[in-house]
Formats: sequence, C-alpha cells, structure tokens
Amino acid sequence: MTAISVQPDTPENRTLTDNVHPPDWVNPEPSGRYNLVIIGAGTAGLICAAGAASLGGKVALIERHLMGGDCLNVGCVPSKGLLRAARAVYDARTGAEFGVLSGESISFDFSTAMERMRRLRAEISHHDSARRFRDELGVDVFIGEGAFSSPDCVEVAGKQLLFKKAAICSGARAVAPPIPGLAEAGYLTNESVFSLTELPPRLAVIGAGPIGCELAQAFSRFGSRVTLFELGSQILGREDQDAAAVLHQTFINEGIDLQLGVKILGVERHGKEITVRFEQDGSTSEVTFDHILVGAGRAPNTGGLGLDAANVTFDSGGVTVNDRLQTSNPDIYAAGDICSPFKFTHTADAMARILLANALFKGRQKVSGLTIPWCTYTDPEIAHVGMYEQDAEANGMEVTTLTIPLSEVDRAVLDGEAAGFARVHVKSGTDTILGATIVARHAGEMLNEFSLAITNGLGLGAIAKTIHPYPTQAEVIKKLADLYNRTRLPPLVKRLLSGWLKWQRG
Repeated sequence: MTAISVQPDTPENRTLTDNVHPPDWVNPEPSGRYNLVIIGAGTAGLICAAGAASLGGKVALIERHLMGGDCLNVGCVPSKGLLRAARAVYDARTGAEFGVLSGESISFDFSTAMERMRRLRAEISHHDSARRFRDELGVDVFIGEGAFSSPDCVEVAGKQLLFKKAAICSGARAVAPPIPGLAEAGYLTNESVFSLTELPPRLAVIGAGPIGCELAQAFSRFGSRVTLFELGSQILGREDQDAAAVLHQTFINEGIDLQLGVKILGVERHGKEITVRFEQDGSTSEVTFDHILVGAGRAPNTGGLGLDAANVTFDSGGVTVNDRLQTSNPDIYAAGDICSPFKFTHTADAMARILLANALFKGRQKVSGLTIPWCTYTDPEIAHVGMYEQDAEANGMEVTTLTIPLSEVDRAVLDGEAAGFARVHVKSGTDTILGATIVARHAGEMLNEFSLAITNGLGLGAIAKTIHPYPTQAEVIKKLADLYNRTRLPPLVKRLLSGWLKWQRG
C-alpha cells in the first residue's frame, strides 16, 4: 500500500493520517458476494457503508486516498476551523464599541490558528477512521485503487470483490481555469491551502464563489492583502443580488480588493513573486502576489474507475443517474459530488440515504423530492433554500416577496450584527413558501425553520402561530410571518374591523 502523508508533517497530521489512511493497514480477504460495494469513503460513501452495515448487510468500502473525503480533510472541517479563527481576530480588532480597547494593535499568530485547525481535524477524524468502520461497524475496509472489472465485480489491490449492488461515491476535485502560465507559476486550492505554515502577505483569489469568498475574507482578516478576481459582475453569482450586495459592501469595508468583470490574461512567476495580468473594462493591469488561491470550480472523479467495464454511462459532469440514483447499470448506483450539481456534504448525506433505500430494499425514493438548503460561511453568512423569485416566475408562478431587514430585529441591533435581512418568496394569494434567503452572521443556523416548513408543507401561517423567544435574531422569521398576515388583510375587512371597534367605543 502506498504511504500518504498530510503536510505539514506534524503530530496532529500524523494522527489524522493514522486514522484515515493507516500506513500499516492490511486489507481483508473478501469472501462471497457483498450486498454493497462502495467506491469512495467521503460523506456519501461513509453514510452508505454505516447504514448498510447497521442493517445487517455485508459491506465493502474502498478508499484510495483519505477516508472522510474532502469534507474532513480539505473542506468543511478545516475551512470552518480557519473561519472561526478569522472571526475571533476580527472581533478583537473591531471591538471598540463594546469597550474592547486593543483595536488594531492586537497581535495574531497564523501558526497557532493553523495548529488549532489541525488538532481539531485530527480529533474529529476518529469518526471517519478505517479502524472504526472495521472494528465498530463491521465493514470490510480496503485501502487502494478500486475499479470495476466487470458489471458485478470491483478489483482493489489485486482482490476481486463480487457484489449484488455497488455505489459510486468517488466525489470531485478542485480544478483550475485555463489561464496561461498558471500551472507553471503554481497555485493553491482548497486541497493545499490548509497546508500553509506562513501567512501570505499578498494573496490573489481567483473565483468569487463560496470557497473563494470564504477564504478571501478569512485571509484578509488574518492580515493578508487580498485581491479577489471574478469573471462575472457579482460575487456569489448564483445568489440573490441584494444578498451578494451586502457581502460585497462588507468586503469593501474590510479592505478586500474586489476585481469584478475581469478576464485574467496570464500569470508569470519571478522568483518568489507571482504577477497576474488581467483585463477589465478594456484596460490591462497587473498586480504582484506571493500566492494564488484558485476557487473556481470542481470536476467529478470518474477517472480510473473502470466505468466502461461496468457499463456505467458518464460524461464531463460525472456519472449519469436517474431520479432514484441508479446508473445505466441497474445494479450500480451513485451519490454525492460524483453525480450531483449540489456539491454539499449535507446533500451527499441525503443522497446516500436514498441510495440505501433504493439499492438494498427496492425503494422508490427520488432525489427530486429533496429540499436542499445551502450556506456560504462568510461573515455575514448567506443561506438559501428553495426557489429564487426568478425560478418561480420561470415556472409560471406568481410570487409575493417579503423582506425584513435585520436592523428591525432588536437582538441583531444589540449584537452589532444588523447588516443583512431575511427574505421569503410565497405563492401569491397563499402562505405557501417557495424559497427563502437569510443574510446574517448566523444565517445557516436560522435557515432550518424555512427548510422544515418547505419539506413538510407548512406555510407562513404556521410560523406566525409559533412563539419565538425574544430577543433572538431568528425572530426575524416570525416578523416575516407577521408581515404576511398584515399584507393579506383585505382593505374591506380592515374597514369593517375599524368600524366595529369604533362602534364599540360608543
């Protein structure tokens, strides 16, 4: 088995590696046919393996790199550890209105923040470890390259694994745009940025999607001079324009250099410095940096899986599946980033549960039935679920949009976190919730009420009847429901009620 080391070589990263790619691991001897063979031990694969094994299935789980996949190793876990450190230093530096007097003089140690992230990642990695899945869950864990050798067999490290059903959960990887000189100059992605040991004084971030925005803000707060390049005219191009505008202004206020509507013409390295040449509004400019971070897209991991041998159809977008996650081979299914446009950990989790029901128990569950929320973990966060207004209108629905700014919510004002809003789209003439967006420091925590309502067919009327604790920032959702109740009161009824009350006064 090929040894893998996670850089930098520290005690925390050695613990991580020992859990998710043990250097002394011995693959088991397969015997008989498996109920489920899973390729890829990221979120989708782990959920499939744990679920099938807990139900009594004979399960094999194959991972060529690090168990836990992107989420544990180079995604959600390390990034949120880093974002928490960035928020802490920002709060300390901007606490004058709360009586914190250290201000800009506060010192920050990048290596300490990175060490904390690595330590916590190593602690969390036990949940995804090879030994836990083998010893506690009863899964046959194989470390190595897994590939289909026939429509009902996977080969890994010279061993043949026959299966009744298989699950492709091989995920996706970071990709870079075809910018001349970029590959030669070298660049960071989310797969390598967490290995940094020194803070870059000058950092270029290419791509203003969720990854680019989150890390641009974090490194700016740490003290890097950050320039964020984006081809489009808006950061977070798929989000509500008003929501993106709030974050846009926040980035400006925090000193991030936003370069929107930019075409990068080329990149050149000169010793330790990297020059980025770009075109904007017809004029050409260039800026010099110490590092470039690319956050501009992901590609599915279809290579080396032997998909042709398994009669599994795939293309540049990943493995092709139907609404029940079945591939062109009826005995092989897929879940997670390898087949979904929604490349989120929680989506991979939900898809894995559908896969288990359909593959093992002849279920008929459909991915199209999922209500998928998402959140960009900037400060403030931007969280969304359901349709945007333009989506509903494109489907021929008349929409009523209601918005409450956080400046009208007492707790947000008291917390000094009044930049943002909550917005809901309802089907006109009803309280049916079509979609919602929240911009707030804790938007991801607040959005769940809308997700629950949409999933279970509850309208704004149900939220209006629900008592919300005061003072909380989530009270903004109750205010939206109250606003809905006020807007649906017809003028005639309002006049009748007013007349009744006037008559009561005698």
